Amino acid sequence: MATLDHVAQHAGVSKATASRALSKPALVSPATVARVLDSARVLGFVPNRTAQALAGGRTGLVAIVVPTLENSFFTPIIRGAQEQAAASDLHLTIAVHGLDSPGDIAALETLSRQVDGFLIAAPRGDDDVIAAAAAGIPSVLIDREIHGLPSVSADTATAFGELARGFIDRGHTSIAFVGGPDRSWQNAQRITAVRDAAAGRCDLTVLGPYPATVASGVEAAAAVVASGATAVISYAASISLGLIFGLNARGLAVPGDVVVSADDGVVAALGLRGAPSIEVDGEELGRLAMQRLVEQIGEHGHGPGTDAGTDAGTDAQAKLAVPVRWSAAD
Repeated sequence: MATLDHVAQHAGVSKATASRALSKPALVSPATVARVLDSARVLGFVPNRTAQALAGGRTGLVAIVVPTLENSFFTPIIRGAQEQAAASDLHLTIAVHGLDSPGDIAALETLSRQVDGFLIAAPRGDDDVIAAAAAGIPSVLIDREIHGLPSVSADTATAFGELARGFIDRGHTSIAFVGGPDRSWQNAQRITAVRDAAAGRCDLTVLGPYPATVASGVEAAAAVVASGATAVISYAASISLGLIFGLNARGLAVPGDVVVSADDGVVAALGLRGAPSIEVDGEELGRLAMQRLVEQIGEHGHGPGTDAGTDAGTDAQAKLAVPVRWSAAD
């Protein structure tokens, strides 16, 4: 098997010159680059990409940090990030950490020496813990915002406010919001948006917090009935699905007696006429976040052991629009 030494000897240059010609051709004369490339082609030499990356101070690896692999919300985000990483000549690895305790910082400090950057999805993580974990390495937050860190998030707050206004415009005077997990950044944003939309226009009951599960929706059905709401906005599609089952079990028709928001799949599968739906494009969210991370890595020239990290110039928050759709009424 041909080595770099063989290529250098065949081209009549030093090993260092051959290496620069293959990895950093701008530093070598065009004639020398052409000669080295020709020798590599004749000898069938294939550069060791991992060695090239390490020589340039990079590993070619990036990590996406998620709190769990059980929540299907993260699946399309990971898929989109992986596709974009591959297109950017990077390999994506997955690390499961909630970033809700200082103990997670040590784990990510170790990981940061093995990768070029982090995508961080930590909906319930403490701001200080996340900021500490992201220190010293290019990082992009997914679906939350912290001052000083770049992020890409789905603008679900605007969509939830639109849901509330849509219900009010359709004559509903009592709305319930079934909230998501405790300490969830997105849950707080959504509650604020729904409250602002409902202020002075209808009665609003905020329920929760609840885990984003079908069981939570079933459990919340009793509280929704007690609230007297005729329209319900829930934090997640899984909660909506459980809520529909729970309301049906109590003899209430959905959407005949109570209208429940959901995602496109639930609305279509159950034939919820007149119900609104929102759908976050998780793959696009992952792709956009990875694009921003690649930009961060390029700007900082990060590699293992370097002092990179974010600065004031990277504190930019990108928003992914989330459309609201209303199914046709009977």
